[in-house]
Amino acid sequence: MNNSVANTTRLLWAGLRALLVLTVVCGVLYPLAVTGVAQGLFPGRANGSEITENGRVVGSELIGQRYDLPLKKGEETPAPDLKWFQPRPSNGLGANTVNTQYKLVLSGATNRSADNKELIDWVTAAKAAVVKDNSVPGHPVRPSQVPADAVTSSGSGLDPAISPAYAQLQVRRVAERNHLPVGRVEKLVEQHTDGRILGFVGEPTVNVLQLNIALRQLTDRT
Repeated sequence: MNNSVANTTRLLWAGLRALLVLTVVCGVLYPLAVTGVAQGLFPGRANGSEITENGRVVGSELIGQRYDLPLKKGEETPAPDLKWFQPRPSNGLGANTVNTQYKLVLSGATNRSADNKELIDWVTAAKAAVVKDNSVPGHPVRPSQVPADAVTSSGSGLDPAISPAYAQLQVRRVAERNHLPVGRVEKLVEQHTDGRILGFVGEPTVNVLQLNIALRQLTDRT
């Protein structure tokens, strides 16, 4: 009996020591080491790829955000503020909206097939809205000019970037709303277009937040 108790005590003490050692190594030393390496090698990414304006954090280059007018009484979703470049739609369809404000806790795709009626209705309505919003006197937008990313969300619903084609589609509307020359706004888009990674991976993109910050700085100077 005494031997049995002694063996049990030794096993419990060995297990406790293993628990303490693993807690210190895996729960304290390893996280500190990883954090230190990350802060030393790429502090910007380690801290969330924050974007600052006038010394204030205004967002992350990895997470999209919307540019809307204040929500009016009775509205379920706010109308877009058309003086700014608009991002991709966040995931959600019409009245069954899942995420229209790029909320991180609601990240995810809509998971609807290409022939889903609800998806088709949403894309059709979204395309009509893009055509209406971006048509300016003398320069109407045709439905065939609307790129796919203007009417569909990304797989995560949080994509911060749009295609150069969608950015160019918005140029005349943004220029008119801000009383700027079209050529100057086109130049902004060109300056904020990122090419393919290593010259061949992926597609060119435009980060909407960074583009709108540049637009605000331009309008402040004029």
